[in-house]
Amino acid sequence: MLSRRKTIIGGIVGAGFIGVGWWFAHERDRLGSRTLFNVGPGQVGLNGWVKISRDNSVTVAVPRAEMGQGIHSALAMLVAEEMEARWDQVRVEDPPESVVYRNVDILIDGLPFSPEEAGTVVDVARWTAEKLGGVLGVLATGGSTSTRDAWLPMRTAGAVARDLLLRAASRKAGIPVGELVAVDGEIRRRNGTKVATFGELVEDVGDLSVMPPPPLKKPSEFKLIGKPLSRLDIPAKVAGTAIFGIDVRLSGLLYAAVRNAPTFGGAAIGFKLKQGALPKGIEKIVVVPGGIAAIGASWWQADKFLDEGVEIQWQAGPEPKLNSPALWKKYEALIETGDVALTRTLGNESKLTGNQVVEATYRAPYLAHTPMEPMNCTARVAPRGIEVWMPNQSPTLIRLAAAKTAKVPQADVTVHTTFLGGGFGRRAEVDLVRQAMTCALAMPERPVQVLWSREEDIRHDYYRPMALARWRAELDVSGAAPKLEGVAKRQVAQSPTDQFPARTIGLPAQGKPEGNAVENPVYAFPFYRLEAIVADGSVPVGFWRSVGHSHGAFFDESFVDELAYALKKDPLAFRRELLAGKPRHLKVLETAAKEAGWGTPLPAGSGRGIALRASFGSIVAQVAEVSVADGKTLEVKRVTCAVDCGPVVNPAIVRMQMESGILYGLSAALYGEITIADGAVEQGNFPDYGVVRLADAPAMTVHLVDSGASTIGGVGEPGTPPIAPAVANAVFAATGKRLRNLPLRLA
Repeated sequence: MLSRRKTIIGGIVGAGFIGVGWWFAHERDRLGSRTLFNVGPGQVGLNGWVKISRDNSVTVAVPRAEMGQGIHSALAMLVAEEMEARWDQVRVEDPPESVVYRNVDILIDGLPFSPEEAGTVVDVARWTAEKLGGVLGVLATGGSTSTRDAWLPMRTAGAVARDLLLRAASRKAGIPVGELVAVDGEIRRRNGTKVATFGELVEDVGDLSVMPPPPLKKPSEFKLIGKPLSRLDIPAKVAGTAIFGIDVRLSGLLYAAVRNAPTFGGAAIGFKLKQGALPKGIEKIVVVPGGIAAIGASWWQADKFLDEGVEIQWQAGPEPKLNSPALWKKYEALIETGDVALTRTLGNESKLTGNQVVEATYRAPYLAHTPMEPMNCTARVAPRGIEVWMPNQSPTLIRLAAAKTAKVPQADVTVHTTFLGGGFGRRAEVDLVRQAMTCALAMPERPVQVLWSREEDIRHDYYRPMALARWRAELDVSGAAPKLEGVAKRQVAQSPTDQFPARTIGLPAQGKPEGNAVENPVYAFPFYRLEAIVADGSVPVGFWRSVGHSHGAFFDESFVDELAYALKKDPLAFRRELLAGKPRHLKVLETAAKEAGWGTPLPAGSGRGIALRASFGSIVAQVAEVSVADGKTLEVKRVTCAVDCGPVVNPAIVRMQMESGILYGLSAALYGEITIADGAVEQGNFPDYGVVRLADAPAMTVHLVDSGASTIGGVGEPGTPPIAPAVANAVFAATGKRLRNLPLRLA
């Protein structure tokens, strides 16, 4: 049903058409000018994405945040491949902020449609989002979109650079272009004779005009793409020279510790110094958005002073008595009578009576992000302008928030994006920059670094929404064997898609569910109905690694397993039946099952569970092997993962990201739970918000499945969704006990 979705995207399309008219009058391609990319002495730009130096180095512009996912290397490989650069001559730099480096896919990915959907409304929404992305020029890293978005523009930039170098060498050496080739960072004759290195052409390429892009390589011609090349960011991290946000050190730097309001939506409205004066080393106490900050010569001293030297007057948030049991009761009422924000139906509903009903309700709690690098931001206000140093996922949003806080034009703000010690969606938020700017405005010309403790981070996050889902299936039991007639799901959750733009750029909420939480199932059910209800509330929610897929996969794959047993079928065999028309999905599923030894005997008290999820353009299946030897202690022994992400840029990075996603999702599945009492989060640090430790990590194997697909998928997030249902299904296989609530607890 599209009526509700027409309303949902009405605002996007309306705004889009206004912007698209401007777009067609001022359309800018994604190649960029040759002077755009910070060209220095001894260098020449070949386009907005690549420059070469006399020392024969090739520097690639990478406008996406490196937060451990290897994106600096993956995107540089795209340019180097088409350019025919040697990997050991490639460098990366952050480019200036420009519409050329926009991320269009991240806007398209946020629309409330499934990837396979088509039709007028869907096509118009996607077209508008693409064009609006060009108008807005948002730089952002998230949604596993970085490589997907860059696949064509960065390869094109490399091909254009290669063409320029060939023509420059031709003119310099007096050799027809047709007799020259680019190979391993050099221009050579076709017989292999060297003509010039790239660096030797710096003086010869500058005045050449850029021609239309030459054809891109065929996959059979790739030399770098598909190879497990070493990551460019690792040497500096191993040597300790990599600069994360927390490492920023500037002349005259001051440090700010923060106490945020205890309850959601609260604020500091005043304070009193216990001793009547500031001690040596503490410069100022400042009320900041959401809380209060102490600014001093050391963070430790400032943090301690907030505990011991200041009495803070708090204004409570709108729900000061909020607690988790009451929230769950609210959700239970909403799932019965709440207004439906989106309805979807697929197939034909059965009109038979007397069917057997299979029903199950699943719960997923709020989750915090907990990146290893504590949340931080450094800001300085000076007559020449404002500067921000921050590990962030969107310099566009950071600049916007800084400018608004300081009440200056955005052009006066410079954002320096450092390495990120994990992001997971948390570092797309702008709360830290607002606090840092407020502190910097109070200390003109002195840089101030705001740093949150782990407790502040966990208690003042933008959480993965808690969610409640009720699945119902009807089985025709009139024949010799039960037969599935149809399924329906009704779910309740808050929507990050509504909250995030409202709090970051002031867009009005539209009451729409988060897009990844409402994608169509991959399985060919005879009939399927989804009813999504958007909950309101004071708990702030945001984008968490794999977003709606993180709880949706648990709900969906757990129920598919329950259906298999109700139909007296093997869970793998049942999934095979439902995927008969989807060969890519089926191949991934069967690869994981085969490599895991599905069906082979296990010791008593052990079991295997399987789960499949398509997300962010990729398909991932996982088989978890668990042991519950004493009936009480759950151990995840082994995880077998199969992934089809389309063309693989760097297989080593894909494997790393699958393993990372598994461990991140497993931490949430076994331990992750944010609970609320008296309007505040109860957890504060890793002792009460657990994660998988090294000693408890399962053995993991990752298998890359090549289905011949030409569309590239993401890898940063798709490894997370299948692990929770795979483990839950394995527990059932081992014990006969069905776990329907996260985190998974046997007692």
